[in-house]
Amino acid sequence: MARSFRQHAAMSVCGLALVVACGYVVVERLHASHEVRTTTAYNAVPDVEVVTPEPGAKTLAITLPGTIDAWYQAPIYPQASGYVKMWYKDFGADVKAGDTLAEINAPGLDAQYAQARADLDAQAAKYNLAVVSAGRWHAMAKSQAVSGQSVSVADANRKSGYAEMEASQHNLDRFSALEKFKTIVAPFDGIVTSRDINVGDYVSVGGGEHKEGGEASQMFVVADMHRMRLFVSVPEVFSYMLKPGLTATVSVPQFSDRTFEAKFLTVAKGYDPNTRTAVTEFTIENPDHLLWPGTFASVHLKAPAEGNMWRIPTATLVFQEEGMQVAVVGADNHAHFRSITVGRMADTHTDVISGLQPSDRIIRNPPADLLEGQEVRVVVPEKGYGHADEEIDG
Repeated sequence: MARSFRQHAAMSVCGLALVVACGYVVVERLHASHEVRTTTAYNAVPDVEVVTPEPGAKTLAITLPGTIDAWYQAPIYPQASGYVKMWYKDFGADVKAGDTLAEINAPGLDAQYAQARADLDAQAAKYNLAVVSAGRWHAMAKSQAVSGQSVSVADANRKSGYAEMEASQHNLDRFSALEKFKTIVAPFDGIVTSRDINVGDYVSVGGGEHKEGGEASQMFVVADMHRMRLFVSVPEVFSYMLKPGLTATVSVPQFSDRTFEAKFLTVAKGYDPNTRTAVTEFTIENPDHLLWPGTFASVHLKAPAEGNMWRIPTATLVFQEEGMQVAVVGADNHAHFRSITVGRMADTHTDVISGLQPSDRIIRNPPADLLEGQEVRVVVPEKGYGHADEEIDG
């Protein structure tokens, strides 16, 4: 009887232990499941660092590439076909307007000129005969020896002869003008920057020397370099600074120890749709001819910044199909993409012309999979983390 009681008690203890063990396992599983759900929900909300816009600089300075060209530059082509008899001005020669650059031997043109002169003489003789004949017909008409019709015909022949003589005179004038083109002269005071002919070369009207490839080139290029033109393509976001009175500081590779002042002249009031830039023209005084046409220039522009410009880290920018944007965290801790207009961009910071408010919380390095309206968790990074760019830039 006692043994049966002990067995029953042992079985009860074992059953109780089994129940406790099962309950513990269930509780552990429930706790683990809760932790998984909690962790999953926590990880579903990305951690982000935010920054606020800083006031931009009061003065805007940019450096752009430019090209220096002559004040006037004329490629000179022949207006008379023939062979180069002689050239008189070489590369770098100073010339005055009307100075002879070269002479062309054009026997074909000379023959045409001589024929035009002979044609004029023949037409003049015919006209003189028509005048004499008309006078005789009028004299006979007074005695009614000839009909009025004959007199009218004589007058018409006189007028026709005069018109033909005038036409011959104009033709002679044309060849006379072409004869003058056998002498190539400088169109204005300047410097010969190119000579593309040699003695004996054949040149044709409007084409210049014909090279092996069949393409034509000019005989000379003369440039007026007392003042130079500077051409700069200015991005549209900076075009507001292009106003009369604007000056630029110019540096060129051949004079690394000095700069030149350029004054604003004009701007093309239209943007290139491919580059979104406007061609801007400046002038540079060049009395000593230190600057040459075709020179590359580094153009430094400086002007007061316009409007409320803000400065943000470049790492906050998001490039979307809609254009340049930033991700802003709202009061409900949800991210929203906002379009902005940027100005100058640097490695560390970017100037924003419009689209921001001073209280905006902007996400630095936004996740690539961040969605519009997605909940985010704003965190403060440890000191020294993620701020290397400010330290370097500052």
